[in-house]
Amino acid sequence: MTVSADLWQARAAMCELLALSFRYPEDKVLAEAIASGEWGEAADEIAGALGIDWTAAAAPGAAEAAALPDPDDIQKELRPEATRLFVGAPEAACSPYEGVWRAKAEGVQPLLFVNPHSMAVERFCKSCGLGRPEGTNEPLDAVWTELELLEYLALRAAADAMDAEAEADVEAGGDGAPTEEQAEQYEEIGDDLDTFDEGEEPGDVVASTDLPGGSPEAAWDEFVAEHARQWMPQFAAAVQEESRVPFYATAASLLAAFIG
Repeated sequence: MTVSADLWQARAAMCELLALSFRYPEDKVLAEAIASGEWGEAADEIAGALGIDWTAAAAPGAAEAAALPDPDDIQKELRPEATRLFVGAPEAACSPYEGVWRAKAEGVQPLLFVNPHSMAVERFCKSCGLGRPEGTNEPLDAVWTELELLEYLALRAAADAMDAEAEADVEAGGDGAPTEEQAEQYEEIGDDLDTFDEGEEPGDVVASTDLPGGSPEAAWDEFVAEHARQWMPQFAAAVQEESRVPFYATAASLLAAFIG
C-alpha cells in the first residue's frame, strides 16, 4: 500500500512528540507545552490524522494533568518522576532501553551498550547515516532515540513520496511543479531533516536506495517490526502502571496506541 507524504509527515510528527514526552526534561519546553494545552492539541490532531482512536481528554491521567496549569509546577513534577521512572537509583522503575526489556524477556542479565539488541540498533542507525549525538554517551536504544530514528525515516519517506508525486505528474503530462502548498510542505520537511546530524561531512547523506531494505519505507517497516513493536508496548504498559505523575501515563497510552 502506498503511503502519502501527508501520512508520513504525520507519523514523523507523532514520533517527535513522543520523543519529547519521554526524554529527560532538562528545560521547560515540555512543561510549557503541557500547561498551554499545546501538547494535548498536537496529540489529538496527529492521532486524528493517523486514524488512531485516541484523545488526550479520554487518556489515562488527563484530568489530573489538567489540574496543574503552571509550567513551573509541572516541571517540578516531571523531573523527579522522569528520574525515578527512567534513570533510577539504583534501578529505573521503567527502563527506557530496548536492550534491557529484551534481555529480561529472554531471561538473561541486561547490560547497557553491550547486548545484541542495543548493538543491532546502533548498526541500524549507522546504516541510516545517523550516529550518537555529539557530546552524549548514551545507548542508542533509548525509547526517545528510537522514536527520533523513526521520525527521520518518516521524513525521508515523506520527501520521497512528494518526489514520486511530481514524477507521476510529469508522466501524466504535467510540469511536475509543486503547488504553493506543496512547496511549503517540501520546505517544512527539509527544515525538519536539517535538525538531524546526517553523515560525517556536509551533504554526506545515505541515499534512499542504500537505506535498510532499499527505501525509507522499508527501513521504517523493518525497524518497527524488529525493534519498536518488540518492546515499546510493554514499556508503555509499565509506565502507565508505575507513573505517579499523570502526564507520563497519558503519554504512554499514546505511545501504545501509536506503536500498537
